[in-house]
Amino acid sequence: MTTLHTNLTTPPPRLPVRDKAAARQRAWGGVSPMLGRLATERATGVLVRERGSLYLTDGQVVHAESPAVPGLDVLLTAHGTLDADGWRDAVGAAGELHRVGRFLVESGRIGVGALEVCHLGALYDAAYFALAPSGTPGHFKYGDTHWLGPVRPVPVAAVEHETLRRRALLHRIWPDPAPDSAPLLLSGSPAAPTVTARQHAVLALVNGVRTAADIALALARPAFHTLVDVRRLAAAGVIAPEAMPPPAPAPPPPSESSAPPAPPGTLPPSFADPNITLLKRLRDALEAL
Repeated sequence: MTTLHTNLTTPPPRLPVRDKAAARQRAWGGVSPMLGRLATERATGVLVRERGSLYLTDGQVVHAESPAVPGLDVLLTAHGTLDADGWRDAVGAAGELHRVGRFLVESGRIGVGALEVCHLGALYDAAYFALAPSGTPGHFKYGDTHWLGPVRPVPVAAVEHETLRRRALLHRIWPDPAPDSAPLLLSGSPAAPTVTARQHAVLALVNGVRTAADIALALARPAFHTLVDVRRLAAAGVIAPEAMPPPAPAPPPPSESSAPPAPPGTLPPSFADPNITLLKRLRDALEAL
């Protein structure tokens, strides 16, 4: 008789533990799958999308632009951080060399810390709009670099995380995105008691023509910060987006009574194609047999 000896002290093999965060990341695919691939391959160039562009160096975001936001020059010069002449001198002297940022610091026009803070805010501001959902595919131009030059590169994961955080914040404030892009109107209701000084500045520019982007440019403020104020004012019922005119009604189809009667044995024009004509000829030939 054979006796089987079992080692009861050997633990069973451990089952693989599912990384929920990694699974969510794979299922989500990132804000822009193309941007994720470019980060993986450490690409250098510019990703051009419908609402803006992101410049990459070695797979990291070094600059972002969007027509929906004030540029870095506006943010630097509007509030006295840098004078307009100093900005123009830097662009003229170092723009073709793609080192405007470095020139501003080395010439003593701005401190490195102030430049990095302003640039980071402008980068995240433009990236939020550049990475907005779009039906138009983006394209990447390899090798293109921005005239500003590197200031402080930002990992793609950080840019995507911040973009999603901002989307979620706006949704919590007011889930309707219509005030983000439509001309804004005062609703006529009294202002909410919690309206801040920043929001009062926004309200002063609401005239039924300006959009949130127009107001951000006029105030020389980051566009996303203006969107936060706009959505809070919309949630309070103080402002509202201008209603879009309804589409013109389509003309009614012609009634059967108004159409001229077709001769017996003819097909409607929509069926008058070569295949139908051939079938008719075959039918007539068979009937003649």
